[in-house]
Amino acid sequence: MDTAQLEGALRDSGLRVTQGRLAVLDALTGLPHADAESVYRAVLPALPGTSIQNVHNVLGDLTTAGLLRRIEPAGSPARYERRTGDNHHHIVCTSCGAVGDVDCVVGHAPCLHPSDAGGFAVATAEVTFWGLCPSCQRERGEE
Repeated sequence: MDTAQLEGALRDSGLRVTQGRLAVLDALTGLPHADAESVYRAVLPALPGTSIQNVHNVLGDLTTAGLLRRIEPAGSPARYERRTGDNHHHIVCTSCGAVGDVDCVVGHAPCLHPSDAGGFAVATAEVTFWGLCPSCQRERGEE
């Protein structure tokens, strides 16, 4: 996305266009599944006066506005991605923590149905697959 598209997305979501929000969205375009610290390091050259707290605030605002999705793999800090609204799942490497996308197993949200939802109206389902990424498999000779 170019800057004009990012600005339009912010406005369409009811958010003001700020350099911090633009920088975070731009960073996550190239760093899917990044944690706040990685986003902070990515935006620091463009925003030398920013703080990690400011990045956390921007990530929270963008997530609340629906421009980002926050995922929380077990044993990992929260991660953020720009891919939203399609109910996809994730695969996490149990060795290095790399995260990848897995399209919905069936196709339509929630794509999984619990045997007993206890009266809840289920809107989405999150599945996390765990295993070794190709790089870690090569390191262990498990290709």
